[in-house]
Amino acid sequence: MRKNWWKILGALLVMYGLVAGLLVPLKPNLVSVSPRIAELGQTVTLEVVGYNTSFGADAGAVKGWLRAGDELSIVASKVEVWDDRRATLTFDLPPHLADPTLDKQTFPIIINSPADGAFVDPIGLTVRQELPAATVEAAEAPWRVTALKKGDLSATPRTTFPYRGHLAETIRNIYFHVSLWFAMMFVFIAAAVYAIKYLRRSGKVSDELPDVVSLRDKADYWSVSFTSVGMLFGVLGLATGAVWAKYTWGSFWSWDIKQFTTLIALLIYAGYFVLRASFPDPEQRARLGAAYNIFAFVCLIPLIYILPRLSGNSLHPGAAGNPAFGGEDLDNTMRMVFYPIIIGWTLFGFWMAGVAYRARLLRERMLLKEH
Repeated sequence: MRKNWWKILGALLVMYGLVAGLLVPLKPNLVSVSPRIAELGQTVTLEVVGYNTSFGADAGAVKGWLRAGDELSIVASKVEVWDDRRATLTFDLPPHLADPTLDKQTFPIIINSPADGAFVDPIGLTVRQELPAATVEAAEAPWRVTALKKGDLSATPRTTFPYRGHLAETIRNIYFHVSLWFAMMFVFIAAAVYAIKYLRRSGKVSDELPDVVSLRDKADYWSVSFTSVGMLFGVLGLATGAVWAKYTWGSFWSWDIKQFTTLIALLIYAGYFVLRASFPDPEQRARLGAAYNIFAFVCLIPLIYILPRLSGNSLHPGAAGNPAFGGEDLDNTMRMVFYPIIIGWTLFGFWMAGVAYRARLLRERMLLKEH
């Protein structure tokens, strides 16, 4: 048990990630607002449709605001709740924007209720200004009368994952698609380390008995085992990414730069197994395989991380200098699941590599006894 604690930990972390990643609900938000455009100085009634909302739980306490900036907003003069998901918000728009320098502005919609807490629809309501106010003070005055105050907003009363517009429920794929890629990298690093160990040991004279599997060969077996698991994680990462792309980009495969370079990287690693199968001599196979494994890992970094970030036409987060995993991609609630499942997949991958290594070692020992 003491020796296998990390295996148990890996299995538990993966199970925790799967259960929490699938069962924790998304934070309430709005999936529909109509209309999205209005005119200043008029009264506008917005019909809103919520997602995971509970408007009906405490209909009289639901409030809404249009936010024009820091400390500038107007409250809905009337809120009517039809059911848990549908409500109407009526706003009496001021005659001018709070900023006289703008000719158009989009106001995020903020809604607060005891059952759901506060949430923001960033698309909100867009208005156009024909004639600005004479002074900044005159422009801001109507927006300060009913502006948000400390204590107006309440926290979500339950643990939730963020609602990110078009991602919706597919945001959960971060725990599978992205975490598998991280685990793949750690496994491929281990494979490259053992490939280097094999090449270092291959230049030394071995004093081991001929019927015993040498430390040099064991390094080769470890390298092959880790590479096999890394390929499995890579294929699973590519498959989960394709499914995610279908629901967010509209197609399983769109030849996005990230998809393309990742496919090339995995094909390079697939060539590792083709190369090993091409040489019948065990020592030649292992030596060339180790050198190729190092080459494949050196290619992996620029193909997966560097080239996509240099591209300016990728749909994938992390391209065009965007580092991804910021506040818009991963909040603290998601980090509570994301980081543990990365550790879980990594430990699980090392466990799988260990099983593959022992199977290969047992097979080689049986062949040595036969000879």
